[in-house]
Amino acid sequence: MEEKNTLAHYEIILKSGDEATALLGQFNRNLNYIKGAFPVRITQRGEKVRIEGPASEVERVRSLFEKLLDLIHSDHVPSYDEVQYLSQQVKASANLDGVLTNTVQTTYWGEAIRPKTVGQTRYVEAIQKNDIVFAIGPSGTGKTYLAVAVAIDHLKKGNIHRLILTRPAVEAGEELGFLPGDIEAKVSPYLRPLYDAIYDMIPHEEIQRLTENGRIEIAPLAFMRGRTLNNSFIILDEAQNTTHTQMKMFLTRLGFNSRAVITGDITQIDLERGKSGLKDVQQILRGIEGIEFFYLDKSDVVRHHLVKKIIEAYEKVEKKD
Repeated sequence: MEEKNTLAHYEIILKSGDEATALLGQFNRNLNYIKGAFPVRITQRGEKVRIEGPASEVERVRSLFEKLLDLIHSDHVPSYDEVQYLSQQVKASANLDGVLTNTVQTTYWGEAIRPKTVGQTRYVEAIQKNDIVFAIGPSGTGKTYLAVAVAIDHLKKGNIHRLILTRPAVEAGEELGFLPGDIEAKVSPYLRPLYDAIYDMIPHEEIQRLTENGRIEIAPLAFMRGRTLNNSFIILDEAQNTTHTQMKMFLTRLGFNSRAVITGDITQIDLERGKSGLKDVQQILRGIEGIEFFYLDKSDVVRHHLVKKIIEAYEKVEKKD
């Protein structure tokens, strides 16, 4: 099993037809994907699955099937997308401990929110262990969504008194003053993604109640100036669009029994070149205990499968430039 060219085989005995369907997918959709993803021969007869091929690849597929069966035995039937995520991570020899296993939060309609990649799993662990976490990575990696899920968990358990979500109201060169309407009309489009995340996890009526009594606050970054935020979980989204001064202002708002998650993608800066506070802070605060910089990449993208390819295509062009 240790030599790359050594051939090996492994057999899995499934307990029932339902377990076989959950593992292999409707019309063997999961099985066919796995067959195409790994250089092994997989045959299925009844409730027996046999894997044959190079020992190292057989071991990878064995670990993938065991992970999928663990999920099924914990009453979570893996989706086709999740089979794809897990397969790609196994191919990269990643340790799948905790992936799709740990439930961070539950949507209000009862669906479990779980980290779907190794990077997302470690990211959630980093938030639990540190008072300040910077999450840097491309769109679709769950930076904000998972942070909101962890924050709501802390709010429900009474670990903090309020949840504050904020983002700079600067995009594509525009600022609030240039937009039509009153302050609410100006601010609303910038904060919409934060509301979307919360609406997945808390019913609309409850959000209204929590907002009215100050337990949840969603506001532009400019509204944070001059405040001290005690007993709070604060999330700063789109932090690549903060200036050096705004980033310093935000970080110094942190009060007693509070924690902060700062998320951003330094490839999507809408400010003048070189002015991003998220870029600066990586050098200024690195090495301070209790602060962690966590980097997600295209392997952690959990949106439509084309999103990862789009990111790769842009990366190629940007490297040439």
